[in-house]
Amino acid sequence: MSVAGEWCFFKGQIMPFADAHVGLMTHALNYGTGCFEGIRAYWNDAHQELYVLKAEAHFERMHRSCRVLRIDLPYTPAELADITTELVRRNGYRQDVYIRPLAFKSQEVIGVRLHDLQDGFAIFTAPMGNYIPIDDGIKCGVSSWRRIDDNMIPPAAKVTGLYVNSALAKTEAIENGFDEAIMLTQAGNVSEGSAENIFLVQGDTLITPAKGENILVGITRNAVMQLAHDELGIRTVERNVARSELYTSDEVFLCGTGAQISPVTEIDRRKVGDGVVGPITRRLQDVYFGAVRGENAKYASWVRPVLGAGASH
Repeated sequence: MSVAGEWCFFKGQIMPFADAHVGLMTHALNYGTGCFEGIRAYWNDAHQELYVLKAEAHFERMHRSCRVLRIDLPYTPAELADITTELVRRNGYRQDVYIRPLAFKSQEVIGVRLHDLQDGFAIFTAPMGNYIPIDDGIKCGVSSWRRIDDNMIPPAAKVTGLYVNSALAKTEAIENGFDEAIMLTQAGNVSEGSAENIFLVQGDTLITPAKGENILVGITRNAVMQLAHDELGIRTVERNVARSELYTSDEVFLCGTGAQISPVTEIDRRKVGDGVVGPITRRLQDVYFGAVRGENAKYASWVRPVLGAGASH
């Protein structure tokens, strides 16, 4: 990821990113008491347009995360989507962009709690290409770090402090020679990647861990299930997934805002299927990127144009 854009949204206004600061005693910095979203905007050179993907869905999820942390977010999802569109437009991008909204306990105070604290909110942006490879397949390792449980920190809330769990797994995977980690629940079932949902292809069916498997219910996860049904005629089953199924499925892929749709061709040094990107994964990639870049009118509601006549200013 490159440096942040010139403009950000902070303290209720769009301001220069260089002028946005928090103090060293900020509660969220010391205790991880914040929540965030990751949103992409996709550049379409043929259209000369930048499309923000599923902004309102992300902000609806952010409101749910804020309720868990008792953070007051004083904007509706629609208002936040409008602010985001204007911020991206003002930064003048002509490339793919990552958008990071952040709600956090902003008070400068020592003491672990959620109540009686001031709240802050910010959005910043930065150019972003592929978070992990999406073309030729990646190698994954099952992590020794278990996915955090709902009664520890609710994984369905995108809480900043929770991502220490993901960071431990990701670094372990990289240092062991893999590209990404796959995390298990305390019961030993497949949960997700370090920052991605996971799908398995078994015959003509997609399999993905159920919501109760301590997953973050991904916006991209939902999009994949819709595209599989509408465009490929493939159903998705949400259920418990045993670790051994990772080794015996026809195809496996990770998905998320950052990961997009990333094929997995090796897990724990075992080939997935034939060890190459599978046909269903490739077809899903094709229809997904057509939708997110504004090339499929059926999914026009997924994207918000930033620059053209249809943009919100």
